[in-house]
Amino acid sequence: MAILSIDELRTIIKGPGEGKGVSLYMPTNRTGDTEQNSIRFRNLLRAAEERLVASGARPADARRMLKPARGLLSDAAFWQHQGDGLAVFLSQEVFKHYSLPSSFQELVVAAERFHVKPLLPLFRDGLFYVLAVSMGKVMLLQCTRDSLRVVTPESVPTNLAEALRYDQTEKQQKVHIVATPGGPGRGGAVSGYGEGSTDGLKDSALRYFQQVNRGLHEVLKEERAPLVVAGVDYIQAIYREANTYPHLLSDGVKGNVDEMTPEALHQQARVVVKPYFERDEIAALARYNKALGTGLATGDLEQAVLAAYVGRVYILFVALDAQQWGKFDAAQHKVVLHQKAEPGDEDLLDFAAVYTLTKGGSVYAVAREKMPGGSPVAAIYRY
Repeated sequence: MAILSIDELRTIIKGPGEGKGVSLYMPTNRTGDTEQNSIRFRNLLRAAEERLVASGARPADARRMLKPARGLLSDAAFWQHQGDGLAVFLSQEVFKHYSLPSSFQELVVAAERFHVKPLLPLFRDGLFYVLAVSMGKVMLLQCTRDSLRVVTPESVPTNLAEALRYDQTEKQQKVHIVATPGGPGRGGAVSGYGEGSTDGLKDSALRYFQQVNRGLHEVLKEERAPLVVAGVDYIQAIYREANTYPHLLSDGVKGNVDEMTPEALHQQARVVVKPYFERDEIAALARYNKALGTGLATGDLEQAVLAAYVGRVYILFVALDAQQWGKFDAAQHKVVLHQKAEPGDEDLLDFAAVYTLTKGGSVYAVAREKMPGGSPVAAIYRY
């Protein structure tokens, strides 16, 4: 199952291709009665087929589009290895699914674009990564403030021995891991035969972490989520020297990660990332309040949709737990609002968010009670 990175989000935003796309969101059980996951998903697929037919699709075409997703229903292993929420995107050309560390309300949307608003808090209000490193262990966690998922990619070596096994410069050096609970920082020491010096050990560790860094780069790419490194002090120092990910936080989680559970790592990392998230959102809210009355901000949905479409919105707040159904007429630059979803409608809050993102703006999807001014949308203009 793919990791939902900013690069993956951009692919989803590009749309379903020809015809309509279906977006499905649902909460999932990590443990216990995982059978309920597949039952819930079956019900959502039934609702998706009904939506497609109601919007004009032939029943046979609707069933054909949903066939890949129906294949997941009989995959017991798939349902037993879930996070807190599942997001699925389908069209005649696309089939993507993501198990995520964030619970979602059940939602089915059939429209000309994929519905991405429920994903946005993961990128602006809570998604972060924790990289636990020691000489004998590498583990990557994808986290929100309330949940976590282990997502260590195959491109990342799992320990020093594995990394150096493929390092041509280390062919003559035999490396083995020796766990020494009483060693420096209690994080495990490494004995390397062939160099026999502290500098040699550091060089080996640096090459190891350079491989880890390269493996992470393949996954995170243009991701903006903060990364928290966890490990003993001297291990963190070497990893920071190897790191090229621009959003590695200066503070980390200190301790021997070989003795820490994912849950303990997550709990300590939350303390590290909390100021990071609060700073940006507080600054954006202050900027919105300052811009009110100057012509550079609005809480009007129609104005915000029009401005987002032409790339005028710099920062957008949208209510995560609300939908405003309607249509946007690009030819006439006209917004039509409906109290209930009608055939061909889309959530215009999602529309504004997508166009803000694709035009280089920033989006904060927050709970309705946290929206500035009480409106389901709040926009700050570039000009």
